Amino acid sequence: MSDLIQAVDSQQKIACAARQLREIAQQKELTPRMVLDVFEQWAAAMDDHELHDVPGVTFLRLWLRRGNLEPILLRELGPNSLNRAWREDGRAKLRAFPLGVVGHWPAANIEIQPILSLTCALLGGNTCLVRVPRRLVGITQLLMAKLQDVDRTGSLTERISLASFDHSRTDLHEAMAQAVDGAMIWGGAEAVARVRGLPFPHWARVVVFGPRLSAAAMDAEVWGNKTERSSWCRRIARDVWQFDQQACSSPQTLFLERGDGCDPGEFVEDLKQAFQEENRQHPRQQIEPALTSAISLARASWLLGDDRNRAQFPASPDWTILLGAGAEMPNPTQGRTLTVLVVDDLLTVVSKFDGTLQTLGLGIKDARREERLTLAAARCGVDRIMKLGRMHVFGSPWDGAEVIRSMVRLVRHVPSQD
Repeated sequence: MSDLIQAVDSQQKIACAARQLREIAQQKELTPRMVLDVFEQWAAAMDDHELHDVPGVTFLRLWLRRGNLEPILLRELGPNSLNRAWREDGRAKLRAFPLGVVGHWPAANIEIQPILSLTCALLGGNTCLVRVPRRLVGITQLLMAKLQDVDRTGSLTERISLASFDHSRTDLHEAMAQAVDGAMIWGGAEAVARVRGLPFPHWARVVVFGPRLSAAAMDAEVWGNKTERSSWCRRIARDVWQFDQQACSSPQTLFLERGDGCDPGEFVEDLKQAFQEENRQHPRQQIEPALTSAISLARASWLLGDDRNRAQFPASPDWTILLGAGAEMPNPTQGRTLTVLVVDDLLTVVSKFDGTLQTLGLGIKDARREERLTLAAARCGVDRIMKLGRMHVFGSPWDGAEVIRSMVRLVRHVPSQD
């Protein structure tokens, strides 16, 4: 892997890369324990000053830790899975085997997503054929170079082929789809639909992580508590800042349940202080002109749309808090723009959710009330209900799917001697 990411311009190159990966998958076994050993070193190597400003790298380092992944493997693949051994299942035996070559179509708006996606397939013992979006080539190159440094034997790097080609090259997308045994697809509705329509083999296992939104909710006993409010506001700011509010798990709207003697304006003042502090610690390095325009338009539209609406924001487009009322999720602006809506009853808000909502971040005082909200949200299509400040804590299942289990086959063997 001297050239970590290959610029590809022909179907033959993709087919050749897939053939090499399939030979490796069939000839060389890779156990989860072997993968975890390298991942642990990879995580340590990412603690480098040149990567500190890359969105999501801190999260990626935590994801790669043995203490995080080992419990997921044991839960998804069962006992003895670390060494890929057979386990008893009545008179039969079960063992996880890789699918073979897994293709990855990551979204272009999350810097670490090509790496995050391929780690899930490697833990299943697969080889990986990854299309790296043009915008992410430089970041992916840096992260993969760290893996190359620690993977002395090449046990993981030889299983990864990274390709870069224009998203409009349907012929290359088709060649990649035809060559894989499984696929992990991430991104917006149009991109996901395009990839799902590719000519995958009929046996291919395809897992889709499409466009989702996330929201947060707090009851009055929590947000109205002046003693603890600053701490909660800091948690909210962390969730908004990570991934620059572009991840599916990023809160776009915060619902505040109305309470006697609780002033939403005072809460927003505390939230403003948390946003300012987060912005000082993690300033935005650059911003697209289109996003700047969208933020300016959102601010103006909000204040002109209803004379009861309020807003807090600096002169720059660094962050925005829009305060109003209503139980409907507004269209997201992103760019660290949080809409805060005051509502009479959080259960009314939750009842309006559907499969579009991925994560619900909560700050609820009463555990029994939170249980009712959790059950209602789960029935309405929400896959993850988390404490505020932890909305981006990646685990499994994700979007309701087991990320490692989906990329393996569980083979059942009933001995002929029985």
